[in-house]
Amino acid sequence: MQDSIFIGGGGENYGTQQGLTLKYANRHGLIAGATGTGKTVTLQIMAEGFSAAGVPVFMSDVKGDLSGIAKAGTQTFKLHDAFAARAEKIGFDDYSYGAFPVTFWDMFGQQGHPVRTTVAEMGPLLLSRLLELSEAQEGILNIAFRLADEQGLALLDLKDLQALLVWLGENRKDLSLRYGNISTASIGAIQRRLMVLENQGATQLFGEPALELADIMRTDPDGRGRINILAADKLMASPRLYATFLLWLLSELFEQLPEVGDPDKPKLVFFFDEAHLLFEDAPKALVDKVEQVARLIRSKGVGVYFITQNPADVPEDILGQLGNRVQHALRAFTAKDRKELRMAAETYRDNPRFDTEEAIREVGVGEAVTSFLQKKGVPGIVERTLIRPPSSQLGPIDPSERKALIDSSPIAGKYETLSDRHSAYEILTKRAQDAARAAEEAERQEEEAAAEREYKAARRYSGTRVTRSTSRSSRSNSRGDTMGEALGKALIKELKGTTGRRIVRGILGSLFKGR
Repeated sequence: MQDSIFIGGGGENYGTQQGLTLKYANRHGLIAGATGTGKTVTLQIMAEGFSAAGVPVFMSDVKGDLSGIAKAGTQTFKLHDAFAARAEKIGFDDYSYGAFPVTFWDMFGQQGHPVRTTVAEMGPLLLSRLLELSEAQEGILNIAFRLADEQGLALLDLKDLQALLVWLGENRKDLSLRYGNISTASIGAIQRRLMVLENQGATQLFGEPALELADIMRTDPDGRGRINILAADKLMASPRLYATFLLWLLSELFEQLPEVGDPDKPKLVFFFDEAHLLFEDAPKALVDKVEQVARLIRSKGVGVYFITQNPADVPEDILGQLGNRVQHALRAFTAKDRKELRMAAETYRDNPRFDTEEAIREVGVGEAVTSFLQKKGVPGIVERTLIRPPSSQLGPIDPSERKALIDSSPIAGKYETLSDRHSAYEILTKRAQDAARAAEEAERQEEEAAAEREYKAARRYSGTRVTRSTSRSSRSNSRGDTMGEALGKALIKELKGTTGRRIVRGILGSLFKGR
């Protein structure tokens, strides 16, 4: 059984062959280096290695060129000679071309299967980070989520949250006694942030069917792990949305997966490209959350690998947990650059054959300074390494080839149709409609009662009654009373309407004033 992933080897001025031991692959890692130094190829060959070992992979395609993993490289490829020479130099004897099983995902549903979550699953902390809310606004968002739980209001998409915030504002006086001050200004600020989020396309992120984690942890019938590629080239236009989504995915893995201890190989490997976006301007609560997830998720069998330009982009507490490292070249043009280069070199276990700081500055494209965990999880001595060439195509595949792979995917059709089940928006809308009808009915009854009272007041007569003296007069009065009653009933019926009330208030009122 394969127990390691071949990363690269030596040659003149280089060390021994370097491999990532699968047993320690869930201890996390770092791929760092300046732009153009080979980070993407390292990411590609590591994904190939994990897939071949039966480990599913999730990775984001920031530059749009990782789709080539789904297609085998060819000898006609312009870099074939260089790749063959590199394989021979590092002792990669069984190097061959091959494609790997890929599942494409896209938040916008254009370059892959739609990937969604619900507002409730995102939670108030990550949503506050996404919306860039102040502490007071985050407090109100927490109240909204608490009320949703207490009243059984499912928060699935943005319109659910928007409807709940409207209801919160309408009932703020009563709710403030229990939850603290709820200001309409803060609610308005949150609503405006949600509108900005909608304009950035986040409407398509929230809804159902939501992503099932099992669908990113699939293996093929031949035993290879599927490589999940998230199209992130357009998503990077909203970097905070990108970082928050990936952090949510990590949190879901942490919360839902069972404890497995230290397995022989990871259950899933997660690559977080452009990792600096996760930590830029992040509140301490969020950084603490990332540190907690990074520290504990390895016991769930998940390895997390951060890809960034400089190790300094990653907070020190998290950097200390990244045991497997591939460091491509760093540029040192300024005093700040030189300080960061020196700090990066100090995190490696020294090799007496060369100066680590100097090596990091000098390695060329496709070369790196590497260190991987060895027996008992001890960091290996730092080595200069030539990175092995990829077996799959370097660069993107054609859109028609991508579409064919999407259509033949094991989950084709599962997420394509958006559903909109009964949730907070529908419940609160019905409540508002019922309340409006009840208020309208109460107002109508009050109007009828007022008309009745005014009519009775208009018919009052305090004079002396006249008794019947003859049969003829009696019959006359009887007919008169009958006619009067008929007219009275007709008048009451008329007075029940709005027009009738106005007549009573207008004409009869004027008459009474004149009495």
